[in-house]
Amino acid sequence: MKQSEIKELSTEDLQEQFVQLKKNYTDLKMAHAISPLETPMQLRGLRRTVARLATEITNREVQ
Repeated sequence: MKQSEIKELSTEDLQEQFVQLKKNYTDLKMAHAISPLETPMQLRGLRRTVARLATEITNREVQ
C-alpha cells in the first residue's frame, strides 16, 4: 500500500487496516519460523506497510 493511498483513507479505515495487517504480519512471521517462506520479502513489505499505517495514525492523532 502506497503512502498516497494511506493518506486518502479515513481514520476508521486506517485503524481497521492496521489491525488486519498487523495480524497478517504476525501470522506470516510465525509461519516463517516454522517453515521458511517461499518469498521472505513479503515479511519486509508487510512490516513496512504496518509502519506506514502506524505513522499516519500517529500524525492524525497529533493534529
